[in-house]
Amino acid sequence: MRAIPEGFVRTYGDVDPGAPRLVGLVLSETHDVPWHRVVRADGSLPKGTQQRQLLLREGVPMRGERVDLDQARLTPEL
Repeated sequence: MRAIPEGFVRTYGDVDPGAPRLVGLVLSETHDVPWHRVVRADGSLPKGTQQRQLLLREGVPMRGERVDLDQARLTPEL
């Protein structure tokens, strides 16, 4: 998570394709990483308003209530 730069996101499946739910569990119990930069595969925000505000402060582009993954998602190679 620390490698995800401000203004970008990854999905739970990007972090670990074999265990995206485990990624969510670990993030829910860890408080010293930029958890808000990890979103659902459809760009929706599991932590709602709090997560949205943090992402907007970093300049993450949104499309309605979801992150615009076409612009904000880091490519898997990075």
